[in-house]
Amino acid sequence: MNKKSILRLLAVLMIAAFVLAACAPAATPEAPVEAPVEPTKPPEPTAVPPTDTPEPPTETPEPAIGSAEHPIKVLFVPSVEAATIVAGGEAMAAALKEATGLEFVVSVPSSYPATIEEMCASPADTMGFIPALGYVFANQLCGVDVAFKAVRYGSAVYWAQFLVARDSEIQTVEDLEGKKWGYTEPASTSGYMVPLVMMNEAGVTPGESVETGGHPQSVKAVYNGEVDFSTSFYTPPLKPEGEPAWQEGDAPDVPDDVLDLCAPTADEKKLMCGDWRILDARGNIRTEAPDVVQKVRVAFVSPGIPNDTLSFGPEFPEDLRAQISEALLAYAETEGWMETIGSQDFYNWTGIMDATDPEYDFTRMMVEAVGITLESLGE
Repeated sequence: MNKKSILRLLAVLMIAAFVLAACAPAATPEAPVEAPVEPTKPPEPTAVPPTDTPEPPTETPEPAIGSAEHPIKVLFVPSVEAATIVAGGEAMAAALKEATGLEFVVSVPSSYPATIEEMCASPADTMGFIPALGYVFANQLCGVDVAFKAVRYGSAVYWAQFLVARDSEIQTVEDLEGKKWGYTEPASTSGYMVPLVMMNEAGVTPGESVETGGHPQSVKAVYNGEVDFSTSFYTPPLKPEGEPAWQEGDAPDVPDDVLDLCAPTADEKKLMCGDWRILDARGNIRTEAPDVVQKVRVAFVSPGIPNDTLSFGPEFPEDLRAQISEALLAYAETEGWMETIGSQDFYNWTGIMDATDPEYDFTRMMVEAVGITLESLGE
């Protein structure tokens, strides 16, 4: 093959190559290979400076009962002058503190119901000198528990007395029909409840009834001629040495032949009629009315009533109660007791004895018979 033929062949091959290239599909460009992406980390939380978490407040322990910060409350019903009770009560509290190391605070609520309410409102730290009726209601209301009963000159009972003017014609319950009555207050056993029961049983309806506010005030109501008769507590007179002690059924007042001798002693601590000593409510006004016996007589008295109580709140700690009870029994044997709780100006408790709740069932029956309820107490 000559040179011209070779050139012609190359030309044909080149033309064929261009034609084939034009007819072939365009090559798909390869996708770029992406570099693996590092997983995104959540943003670091912004550091917040720690705040001081407030610690729960530390509870201050309750002061111990009987401490200076939490003294034991000694409550007295206002049956005599409040100032007398406070002075005598504080003397007793000082003696108890010396014996037990416990602290006491003395108070005289405004009435019998207020005393009961206070004992129930403070069940773990109160002790109260309360009468039989008050105890029955307090026991029913919140479980106040009796520890001791009063002893007056050897007797664990007392009586209600019906006082009249010395020249009054009243001699019996029946004579009270339509007469003006002065009573202490509705919550008083001897000053109201027992006399009311006696009059109800006799079918007697007094005329106007006046609340005097206390035993001394009831005596004064007769002394001043404000009422026809009044009711208050009765303790028999102490007879001259050598004579038998007074018993139920004996004449309730001193003999007529000693009336002119009745007067307070020089120190004004006793009301004497010769060798007879007056111990009933008349003795409480001996200084302001030294002739009270000459003007006011005891017409008659009731059957015996259980004596007043010394009771404790229902949650009072047993160990403290035992300490106080022991100290009280010892104090009741002292001259200090006779000058305070045993004084005629105070409660005239010449001693105390152990008492139990069933001893006051008679009082419960009396409450039921009269129909007085906790709701009506003090109305």
